[in-house]
Amino acid sequence: MNKLLELRHPFFAPLWRRVLTTALCTGWAVIEFTSGGPFFGVLFTALALWTGYHFFLSFNPDDYKDPDA
Repeated sequence: MNKLLELRHPFFAPLWRRVLTTALCTGWAVIEFTSGGPFFGVLFTALALWTGYHFFLSFNPDDYKDPDA
């Protein structure tokens, strides 16, 4: 379960992937709120905030290097 929620993975090292992931979560939250789904709207808003924090505010490039390389 710990690996499922791990955001510090080499896949997210490029900036465009981090921006896209956060933008998709934010966009889906907007869609949920406008279509009348407040539960999933809040859920995806929290996910967008969580990814935004990890990808931009507490970003450290060393965390995203492949340990096998």
